Parts: sequence; C-alpha cells; structure tokens
Amino acid sequence: MARGALRVLLGAAPGVGKTFAMLEEGHQLRASGRDVVAAVIETHGREATAALVDGLEVVPRREVRHRGVDLHEMDLQAVLDRAPDVALVDELAHTNAPGVLHEKRWQDVEALLAAGIDVVSTVNVQHLESLGDVVEQITGVRQRETVPDAVLRAADRIELVDLQPQALRARLEAGVVYPAARVDAALSNYFRLGNLTALRELALLWLADEVDQALQRYREQQGIDAAWEARERVVVALTGGPEGETLLKRGARVAARSAGGDLLAVHVQRQDGLVDRDPAALAAQHALVERLGGTFHTVVGDDVPRALVQFARASHATQLVIGASRRGWLQTALTGPGIGQAVVRESGDIDVHMVAHAAAASGRRLPSLPDAPLSRARQLAGWATAALGIPLLVWGLYLGAEAASIAADALLLQLGVVVVALIGGIWAASFAALLSGALFLFVLVDPAFRLAVAEPWHVVAVVVFFVSALLVSWVVDRAARTTRAAGRSAAESELLAAISSGVLGGQDSIDAIVARTREALGLTGVRLVQGEHAIALDGLPVDGAGESGREPLSIDVGGGAVLELHGRLLDADERRVLEVVVHQLAASLQHRSVAAVASELEPLAEQDRVRAALLRAVSHDLRRPLAAAAASVGALRSASIPLGEAERAELLETADESLATLGRLVTDLLDVSRVEAGALAVAARAVDVDAAILPALEEVGAGPVAVALELEAVPAVVADPVLLQRVLVNLLTNAVRHSPAGRAVTVATSAFGGHVEVRLTDHGPGIALADRDRAFVPFQRLGDTDNDTGLGLGLALSRGFAEAMGGSLEAETTPGGGLTMVVRLRIADPEVLA
Repeated sequence: MARGALRVLLGAAPGVGKTFAMLEEGHQLRASGRDVVAAVIETHGREATAALVDGLEVVPRREVRHRGVDLHEMDLQAVLDRAPDVALVDELAHTNAPGVLHEKRWQDVEALLAAGIDVVSTVNVQHLESLGDVVEQITGVRQRETVPDAVLRAADRIELVDLQPQALRARLEAGVVYPAARVDAALSNYFRLGNLTALRELALLWLADEVDQALQRYREQQGIDAAWEARERVVVALTGGPEGETLLKRGARVAARSAGGDLLAVHVQRQDGLVDRDPAALAAQHALVERLGGTFHTVVGDDVPRALVQFARASHATQLVIGASRRGWLQTALTGPGIGQAVVRESGDIDVHMVAHAAAASGRRLPSLPDAPLSRARQLAGWATAALGIPLLVWGLYLGAEAASIAADALLLQLGVVVVALIGGIWAASFAALLSGALFLFVLVDPAFRLAVAEPWHVVAVVVFFVSALLVSWVVDRAARTTRAAGRSAAESELLAAISSGVLGGQDSIDAIVARTREALGLTGVRLVQGEHAIALDGLPVDGAGESGREPLSIDVGGGAVLELHGRLLDADERRVLEVVVHQLAASLQHRSVAAVASELEPLAEQDRVRAALLRAVSHDLRRPLAAAAASVGALRSASIPLGEAERAELLETADESLATLGRLVTDLLDVSRVEAGALAVAARAVDVDAAILPALEEVGAGPVAVALELEAVPAVVADPVLLQRVLVNLLTNAVRHSPAGRAVTVATSAFGGHVEVRLTDHGPGIALADRDRAFVPFQRLGDTDNDTGLGLGLALSRGFAEAMGGSLEAETTPGGGLTMVVRLRIADPEVLA
C-alpha cells in the first residue's frame, strides 16, 4: 500500500486562518471528486470556521474521561475503518488525553499516512520543537505542546498561511479570534505587534530554510555542482593574518546586499604541521564572524586553493572573498603566482573577490624552505655531512682511482647522498647531489681538474647520476615524512581512542583526559577551570599556577569551563586533535552534569510518589467533614423532610463541628506550606511558659486521661504566644490520645544552659527510634488509621513552629515505655526584647 501524502498549513500565530484554509481545501478536494472527511476540527467558537464544516462528513470524536472531565479526541480507529482518500486533522501538535493509543496527534497522523490516507493538517510556528526557546524569549510563554521538526520536514507540502500583524490584531479587535472578554488581555500580551512581527519572521525563515534544504537534496540527487544563485552565500578565506578583519567586514557587506545572504568563514590548515600564523588573531576573527552573524569552519588540506574551492562548492557558495597576496615581488618572481591566482583558476562559476589590504605585497624575504620532518639539529648535521663528507669521499676516490672504476665511484657517491638524506633530509641531500655531481665531473672524470670531458658519455653519466641522486634523496625524505606522520597519527589515534572509550563508557574521565592530553602534546601542564575552581589539572601545582613569562593558551569548552594549556605553542595538527579533546571534555562535563541532575531528581521522584499518595489521603480527610457539613445543610434546607427542633439543633451542631474540623484542617495545610516555604510570620517576645501551658490545657479539655503538672519557676522565653500555644495543644492532644487509661500525661518545665525545656510525657506505645525523624514529616501517621484526628501534620507543624521561634522539638523515649516530647526555647533577654 502506498503511503499517504501529508500537507501542512503553517501559521505564525493563532487566528491567521489555518483551519479556515484547511476547510476550504477540503471543500475543493470534495468538489474534485475526492473522498474527504473531517477527522478532527477545532473551531474555537469561531462562527465563520464552524460554518465551513457544514457540507463535510465529520467523523464523531471519541469521548475520554480524565480526572472527572469528559474530553473529546480524534477517533483514530473510526477514521481508519472509514478509509477516506483525504482526512482533515486540525492542530498537529495537540497532546491526546491519557488512555488514547498515541500520546500526540502527529503520531495519529503518522498512522493515517501509513494506512495510505492523505492528510491535511495545521500547526503554528510556536509549536515547532526546535523553536521553543526562541518563541519563549519573544513571547514569554513556554509552549508545552510541540511537534518534532522532522515530522514537518518529512511532509510532502508545507504552505505558509500568512497574515500581516496589523490585520491579525484587527481581527482580534473585531472579536473574530477570541471572545470579547479575552481580547484586551490577548492584545496586550501574546498578540503585541512586536511579538507577531517576530513570529511571522520566524515562520518565514523556517520555511525558507526548509526550501533551501529541499533544493540541496534535489541538487545532490541530480548531481548538480554548479552554483545556483537562489541565495547569496559568501565564503571568506582566513589565513590568521592581519587582513582577516578587513576580509570579514567586506564579506559581511556583500552578504548583506541580498536579503537572507549567508556569511561563512573558512580557515585551511595544512597537514604538514605548520604553526598558525597568529593563533590569537585567528581566534579574534572567529569571534568577529559570530558577531557578524556568520559561521566559522576549519578544513584540512595541503593544496590550499583546491581546499578553499572545494569547501565553497560544498557550501553552494556564490561569492568567494580572498585577500591580495602578502608576498613581495621577489617571492612572486621566484615562486610564481600565489594562492589567489590558483583560486581564480579553480573557482569556475563562483565569483572571486580579491580584496586589497594593508599587508598586501609587504613581503621582502626569500621564500622559506618547506617544513621538514626533522629537527633543526639533524638538518644542520646533514648539511655539515654534505659539505665535508662529499669532498672527502671524492678525494679518497681520486687517490685510489682506476680507469675502470668510474661506475663504482658513481655508486659510492650516490650512497653518500643517501646517507646525507637519511641524516638531514631532502634539501641537504639535494645539495649533496649537486656537489657530488660537480666534483665527480671535475675530479674523477678525465681529464681531471678540468671542465673538459674526454668522453661524451661521461656527461650523460653525470646527469643520470645527479637525477638518480635527487630521486633517491626525495624518496628517502618522503619515507621519513611518512614515518613521522604515521607515528603521529598512531599517537593521536591512541589519545582519541583512550578519551572516547572513557566518555562512551559513561565514565567521569575528565582527569584522565587532562592527563593524557598533557602527555600526548608534550605540555608542561593542563588545567580545566570552571568559574573560579579547577575541575582537573595535571603537571601543575595544586594552586594551578603555570609558567611565568608566557600566558597559557585558553580554549572555551562550554558550560563556563575553560581549558588552559601551559607550555609550548601547538602546531595546526595538534590544534586539530585539541578540538576533538575539547569536544570530549564538553561531553564529559555534560555527562557529569546530567548524572548530578539525575541524582538530584531521584529523591524528588520519590517525593512525588509519596506526595501523590499523601494527596489521596488528604482528599479523603477533607472530604469527610465536607460531606457531613453538606449533608446536614442539605437536610436543613429540604422542605420535604419534617424536622423537629431537636433534630434541627443536632444537624446544626453536626454542620458546625464539621466546618470547624474542615477549617482546622485547611489552616494546618496552609501553616505547613508557610513553614516549608520559610514564610511563617513570627511575632517573638518574652513569654511566660506557665501562661502558655494553662490555656493549652483548657483547649484540649478534660478526658479519660489526667494531666499532671510539674512546673518549676523558670524565666520567660523568646516565643510567639499564639504559635507556642498551638505547639503545646498539638503535643498534648497526641499525648492524651495515645496514653492508656489510668496513666497520666505529665507536663514538666525546667531551665538550664540558657534554655527552658517543656517536657510532655506519655506512657503510650511510643515511636521506634528508626521512625522518629519520619514522624516529623508532613502527612505521616506511622500506621495510625484513625481518620478523626487530622492529616498527620501536627508534629510537622509543631517542629516548624518551634524552629521558627528559635527553639527545637525532639522526641525521647519515656522510661518504662512511651514517648516524651521536649520543647526547647531560648531564655529571653529583657534588654534585647525591651
């Protein structure tokens, strides 16, 4: 079965007319003979939209009950069974109610497409997943319902339903979009003119980017390499030289001349290990590119002109900006035209801008020799060997010369050239080949010590010897370069493999990465700093101090972390490896951050589970007095139930008690919220403890359990009298409730160490030592199933009130069994509280 086609109508904001346009499209398709059904249409009470639904077959929605509310969702199975040609599905980003097969409506659409049904749908730009943060910055509203960008990019057609911001605000003012009660709030908040303009531009840019990607896919499928000037893409070539800022600003101006032009900066790194001309300047140019709204890229290649043009073609560039050559006339005369001329030859249909700058044609030096893979000491040794060894070898061959030994002499000299190549590289070997050829012709070929040659074939032999010596020295030098490059690549691979294995294995490998980086790059020290703290360091003292006299190379890792490299300068290849190290460090830091967040979320998840269970219990406790009060009031208001005075009084008393209980429960809930939020208002002053105990006893009232008082003469304490009385009432109520009949509850006071203690002792079952901390957690009853005693907030509130007054509340075991609650309060200083 062929997959259905998806057509999406994209809007910048609600009210632009997406649903209206979708319904019009449905009528047109139906008029053309297509089988069209309205799978789900959201009219939002708009009369014009609802009127367009008439004449279309509407699939009845599925009713889903969630949290006591009836919700109506698209009936996916009914649409599949109906099997129309086209289904109209509104609001692609909608989240379905729990209990529906798919969580998101776009997943329902995927099922319809898989069944061969064409779908026309709608979505606003603020619902695109990739734009959530941008939309929140613009509007201040975070969109919770999103659709992945990949879903829209996979659509067969995306059409923008556009409306000028002023026209949309006019529709709002006319009451077309929202009811009159919501218009003023909408116009002054989400639908401000600036918001709508930014959202419209965002939608246009996203759609333009989608068109650009579609064009690129087509070019790749058709194998088209030529530049299509549908949009200007300006590539600026940077060398790290002083002309970079001039080139970037010129490129930015070229890109700005065409709306939507792109600016790309590229730096080509050679594979021969050459150090960048000015790393600091290149870093500054990188930052300038980003400030100009462009992107910075690095490519590797020995052939700089070809690498530049290849990058430009791969980026579909239409303009290439390069700087005029910095080489002087002497360098140009000796080495020919520079990179600019080669770029012009390679560019084809890409326009090349060669920009003059202050550093152009400033070179006066002879061209430098290509960088060799050998140290300077070995190169000097090679030159010394050539300058001294070749003449000595020729002199020795002359002293033992024979007429028939000229071929052997040539082979020995060629061996000497190979030895020089092995010691000093290609340039020392080239000098040795030239010197040995000249001496061979002047000394060993008859007539000796004269430039005349007796036999013409001797000249041919000398030329062949010179050419073969050059070729041999080139091969030897090339082998040395390849060997060094292979060794370096192996070391780099080992470094990257060690780093990647740690990161991919989920290890916190930051210390290992830092240490391995210092070893591999031969640095004196490496430090990773985040803020003012060193996360990891190697080769440096604990305080992180580096070498004096040279600033360390600092590289931004992301997340506020910076990698500091102490020691020598790094060449281009080492910097390329360093980029990978930085990415791996960023991944490790992110892994560490995610792990820390996960560890923090675990107790929160557990708290959520406990809180859900507790809220169910709370709802039960609140519902009981509320139901009793409602039933009593309902009976009193009923005219069909004859009630006597006694019955009416009983019902009134029941309602009064139930409402009082409900009020206490709600008060406790509000108080515990204030305590946990740290917003509890405390009016602390000097309070007589005895004056707080007696009203608490009166509030608790007489019962089957007696209360014995053992009150000493104690000084006043720092407390809020209202909160202190509530603490004592809660604790007395618990003690009386849990004490067995015939055993009195004791209330005793004492003072020592700057504190007054109030001890409330009962002889009930007590609380196990392991459960005492949990007893002070809100909503904890520790197995108490008595639903007439509250929500389990008493001890939590009592401790919170005591701590808010600067005191404490602790539980101790009563000798002989039971529980003793100890309220400890500071003794008041009359001078301070006066």
